Amino acid sequence: MFAALGMVFEYFSQILFMTKLSFVAALCIASSAAFSQPLQANFYGGIADYQGDLIYKRFTNLNPAVGLGLTYKLSPHVNIRAAATYLKLKAEDQQLDKSKNTYSRNLSFITNVWEAQLAAEYNFLDLEERGFTPYVFGGVAAFHFNPYVKDSTNARVYLRTLTTEGQGLPQYPEKKLYSNNQFAIPFGAGFKLALSPQLELGVEFGLRKLFTDYLDDVSGTYADSTVLANARGPLATYYAYRADENVGAPGYPAEGKIRGNPKQKDWYYFPAFRISYNFGNKASSNKNKASKLGCPTNIY
Repeated sequence: MFAALGMVFEYFSQILFMTKLSFVAALCIASSAAFSQPLQANFYGGIADYQGDLIYKRFTNLNPAVGLGLTYKLSPHVNIRAAATYLKLKAEDQQLDKSKNTYSRNLSFITNVWEAQLAAEYNFLDLEERGFTPYVFGGVAAFHFNPYVKDSTNARVYLRTLTTEGQGLPQYPEKKLYSNNQFAIPFGAGFKLALSPQLELGVEFGLRKLFTDYLDDVSGTYADSTVLANARGPLATYYAYRADENVGAPGYPAEGKIRGNPKQKDWYYFPAFRISYNFGNKASSNKNKASKLGCPTNIY
């Protein structure tokens, strides 16, 4: 009971940690924007997928992704934006052709990702003047993840606590237990269309460069099955190599055999539609220039 309560407390602590990061960034933007520049609210809705040790074809495990954010317009071309995003990722070896070497290991994972992002955005055109613009963005993000699988009763089994590759065990001092909280580099490109002085519609494709290879709980080599079972219990060895679910599959691999590729870190990406609302939209600072979205800024 106490262990379960501890897991629940840890889970909500991580969500609070991520939410605080987003709130602080948004508060800084809002307090600055209150003086002169317009503030923009953004809603993102789309799909998410990942690239890692359990997937070899992109856009095969699409899951929902949503986000809310604020943008501070420094100039017609340069913006600063903050966003909080939720997305779901999953993949499984069973999606591969049976001829693939990794098919028999039968691994899978699901994870919810909570992300807080702060980024700079560059518009190639003056949106107020032209009514549309392509743009690029890049920045820094922090995210929380916790990969799990579902057992025969549909209950969640969290993989990190099982240390499926022997992470944290004294027999494998080189294998460190990975953290659920990580940093990433978000970047991407998009296109925005101004529907009115207040409303914008856009589409963007964002990628996340990660610094962990354990988004899917697969990275390095197999631990000795006896060592792992003695330290973490039989569930650890079962979910480290689930070949028993495949008829005729080979037995548990020898210690040190390749389980994943640590040289290639995991990624996730987020194609999305974007709806933006401008609060207190102001005319361009150049009063001799007429806007395509409203009346001329100087009628004399």
